[in-house]
Amino acid sequence: MSDRVFRLMERHQKLDEALRLAQRRRLADPFVIVRLKKLKLAIKDRLARLLRRPRMSG
Repeated sequence: MSDRVFRLMERHQKLDEALRLAQRRRLADPFVIVRLKKLKLAIKDRLARLLRRPRMSG
């Protein structure tokens, strides 16, 4: 696994945790929740593109 993929996966997990915490709050800010979901989805899309890309053998 490349360092880039690892860092993106780590960031995705951190956003997931932040999203869960934001949703648990009694007065959850819907704008924060939407922003976290969009960031998480963008990282997921980036990961999918990286993992789909054919690997160059060196």
